[in-house]
Amino acid sequence: MQLSDFNYELPQELIAQDPLEKRSDSRLMVVGREDGSIEHKHFYDIIDYVNPGDCLVINDTKVIPARLMGVKEDTGASIEVLLLKRKEEKVWETLVKPGKKARIGARISFGDGLLIGEVIDIVEEGNRLIRFEYEGIWEEILDKLGQMPLPPYITHQLKDRNRYQTVYAKHDGSAAAPTAGLHFTEELLEQLKAKGVELAHVTLHVGLGTFRPVKVDNILEHHMHSEFYVVEQEEADKINAAKKRGNRIISVGTTSTRTLESVADENGIVKAGSGWTDIFIYPGYDFKVIDCLITNFHLPESTLLMLVSAFSTRENMLHAYEVAVEERYRFFSFGDAMFIQ
Repeated sequence: MQLSDFNYELPQELIAQDPLEKRSDSRLMVVGREDGSIEHKHFYDIIDYVNPGDCLVINDTKVIPARLMGVKEDTGASIEVLLLKRKEEKVWETLVKPGKKARIGARISFGDGLLIGEVIDIVEEGNRLIRFEYEGIWEEILDKLGQMPLPPYITHQLKDRNRYQTVYAKHDGSAAAPTAGLHFTEELLEQLKAKGVELAHVTLHVGLGTFRPVKVDNILEHHMHSEFYVVEQEEADKINAAKKRGNRIISVGTTSTRTLESVADENGIVKAGSGWTDIFIYPGYDFKVIDCLITNFHLPESTLLMLVSAFSTRENMLHAYEVAVEERYRFFSFGDAMFIQ
């Protein structure tokens, strides 16, 4: 399977640069998983496509303001640091720009010395391990100095950092938002509950692997970055009970999907627990848990487009994306949504 099999033409102006004023006003393309049929709706119409007893699985990770702008202590040169994974209490794996200025031993000052980082190692793909020195509470310092780590294709300044956060975000740890969930409002969630839809929470802290391009022509040679997940017993029980009743498991986003498919046994029973997953889902994958998928429109040649192509078919997805371009849908993180059923 070749990388070029997942390419499509996207006009730059269709990449959404700002969130809509109201989250649920985004458009919704409803796609038949088997036949590729297409309907054009708005996200608030999702209420018409779910049934009492269905289980909606959401990823309640919270994006941290992981982008830090600093200067080298010795030269004053500007350095950007993106926090990726916490390795120890004060040690993070990071992405540093420009990397050549961040040799082992380099010290970086943030906020006029409120936070100091020292590069202690260089690991895979040139990422830096940085040990931080500070006084006070880490989360408060990060909240004061950090910026939301918007994807590189978003060039506009985000006026309200909560708009790159789901309304149900709870557990700090992500370097990127689980963007399919950005369309939900508190009001819409209440309407779903009132209809008898069950909400189950999982947590997967989204890493930068989400944005890393696939660099191999043969996609089977691609290796996913691992991401940390947690599934509580109570939430696993909700999902398994819905499955047993014959109701549908509706996954909100590719991150919820990867979590569920990582923790399920061969019979589709979801097991509670925590750990790291590097599951890579591409066409040919046999889904064990999910029945429907809510997702955004993804980058060409991305692992996310491969996942949705595995859930439906590559042909259905490429046709749906072609229609989305014709109909001027908005793409990527702040863009419109798709419901594959």
